[in-house]
Amino acid sequence: MLDASYISQARELINSAKHVVILTHMAPDGDAMGSALAMYHWLNDQRPTTNDQRLTVIVPNAFPSFYAWMPGADKIHVYENESAACDALLAEADLMICTDFSEPKRIGPVGEKMMQNTCPKIIIDHHPAVAAADPTTNDQLPTTITFIHPESPSASEIVYRFISELSTVNCQLSTDIATCVYTGMMTDTGNFSFNSNHAEMYEIVADLVRAGVDKDAVYNAIYNQHSADRMRLMGYFLYRKMRIIKDYHVALITLSADELDRYHYQVGDTEGFVNLPLQIKDVYYSVFMREERAKPGTPNSRIRISFRSQGDRPVNIFAHEVFRGGGHPNASGGELFGTIEQAVQRFYANYKKYLSKN
Repeated sequence: MLDASYISQARELINSAKHVVILTHMAPDGDAMGSALAMYHWLNDQRPTTNDQRLTVIVPNAFPSFYAWMPGADKIHVYENESAACDALLAEADLMICTDFSEPKRIGPVGEKMMQNTCPKIIIDHHPAVAAADPTTNDQLPTTITFIHPESPSASEIVYRFISELSTVNCQLSTDIATCVYTGMMTDTGNFSFNSNHAEMYEIVADLVRAGVDKDAVYNAIYNQHSADRMRLMGYFLYRKMRIIKDYHVALITLSADELDRYHYQVGDTEGFVNLPLQIKDVYYSVFMREERAKPGTPNSRIRISFRSQGDRPVNIFAHEVFRGGGHPNASGGELFGTIEQAVQRFYANYKKYLSKN
């Protein structure tokens, strides 16, 4: 259950808002897309359509093509492609709803523009608020209402609860809302293969199926639509690039921008790769470093780093303290501006402090 007093405040803000902007994080994954678009469809259903009311979804950068089928994906504004138009939309907003993130750095250059607008903000997230526990940082959004529930496997599940409790009568989910929520829940649990041992989750899934979700079709649209180049990249990733540190049960994999170019990399092609080494017996940690080539006018490449682990073996503190990131104990991310070699060196200099031999 979400806090009833916060739900009441959220209802008042939504009812009075004229221009709502929904935001989600950089490199949008299934949960980012699902939570943002579910909110979009619900608000679109709830709010009367008038000339002075607007509803906008903005993502910082491009999302993978295998999410383009999602209902409402064609309405999304991609900031990196239309920054001037998005800046105007952000400036005009009188309410912002942030899904699947709670720190401005997670939305890149959009964060600065968002912070310039002091309108009310509603945050719906399931990532632990690292900044809240660290008084030396000032990295969280100045919010009006915050729904952060780290115990939830996905932000999309929290959105489901949010819109269910906001409804003054029994919540009637449209198929579009249900499909978006299900997509987020499915992808953020690896098709219900981790962080998914919660009975209530499957009660929600049953509700979504009753609302019209074709779960088999959703799976097919996301996991069975990849290119041959992606499959070849996956083979190279595992055969040529994986290093295993046996004493610490760690698999470390890196891919440079040149290597990605060799396999005609498209946005989203490496999604899920970090989970693959965990299928190996006695590998409990997986770390994947991917280089994004430096943009014109910037000196360094961005190295995106994904962490995964099994059981009671947290990786979020490592991600936060060494690579400026964070996330869940078993699924986190970070970054480094520099070279792959520098990222690897930093990993080797620190992994023994943060990872367990057991």
